[in-house]
Amino acid sequence: MAGHDAADEPGGYDATEHPAGHGDALPRRGRLLGIDLGEVRIGLAVSDPGQVVASPAETLHVPRDADGPAVEALADASVRHDAAGLVVGYPRTLDGREGRAAGRARRFADELRRRTGLPVLLWDERFTTVEAERVLLEADLSRADRKDTIDRVAASVLLQAVLEAQRRQTH
Repeated sequence: MAGHDAADEPGGYDATEHPAGHGDALPRRGRLLGIDLGEVRIGLAVSDPGQVVASPAETLHVPRDADGPAVEALADASVRHDAAGLVVGYPRTLDGREGRAAGRARRFADELRRRTGLPVLLWDERFTTVEAERVLLEADLSRADRKDTIDRVAASVLLQAVLEAQRRQTH
């Protein structure tokens, strides 16, 4: 539901207190959907209901500069994956400023929140694609296979960072 404050729930995680997090508090139970927002591909990852591990889920292909259809596709994915909350990659510049891509992510997060009624957390993603590329190179995937996989693996790296921050906050 819109305006729901998951931090008020028993064990709710308020990642907005973490330097990498901005936006809504996330519920501590239920699947979270990680979103690596690109111009034409959007990588998705999903957590288990206990929020221990993030797994790459799928890559959505969307028309360039067509944010409306992309938001609809993400809203559908949130239902398909039974998401209790959304984590959107927030691509700040290396010096921490909000550039064009981060502004787009913020607008996307706002629209997803309105469209789905789910809590949406923006999470610093400055190095997630680099980490995903390293993982895929270590897996010895071909360039074509890496291109097809990189976005959902980056979403998984992003979501796993949030899950680990949750654990550190609660222990």
